[in-house]
Amino acid sequence: MSIQLAILGILSWKSSTGYELKKIFEDSSFMYWSGNNNQIYKALMNMENEDFVTSEVVHQDSSPSKKIYTITEEGLKELKKWLVSSPEAPEIKKTFLVQLAWSDMLSNQELSEVLSKYENEIKLQLIMQNEKYRRALHSPNRSTRESLIWEMISENIISTYNNELNWVRETRQKLFANEVMEEKDK
Repeated sequence: MSIQLAILGILSWKSSTGYELKKIFEDSSFMYWSGNNNQIYKALMNMENEDFVTSEVVHQDSSPSKKIYTITEEGLKELKKWLVSSPEAPEIKKTFLVQLAWSDMLSNQELSEVLSKYENEIKLQLIMQNEKYRRALHSPNRSTRESLIWEMISENIISTYNNELNWVRETRQKLFANEVMEEKDK
């Protein structure tokens, strides 16, 4: 999936400036692009060349002019073509799992500290996700079904963090239960 498709999705909801798109990417929990200006504006230029979007310069008295992008019929067709295509399986990329894989060289105390830091990071992410869900920033809400879809996306993300939190707690419990048994075997 490319950033272009995510931009087309946003523009199908509302016309936006490049800056507004950047803010939506930054605030999103599931649109994972960094949303840097170069990436966004390059995608917008490409999509304008392909007639997927149009732009209009709006002059403002007290601020610089801004360029507002709007999805075209061709852009809507491209977005729908992608929407009905086969979904990709999720990729699992967790840096912590790579870190944990080689953690046998740590002492019990060091390993416990690493697990605690990870657990605290997950708790923080969970708090942030719950707050994003509560605020419902940048969710279209054009219909009851669309509101439910965005709610379910938020629930998916929150449940992922809850599962990770449960997993790290279970990992700690099992690791240190085994350490006690190994000590008894000596």
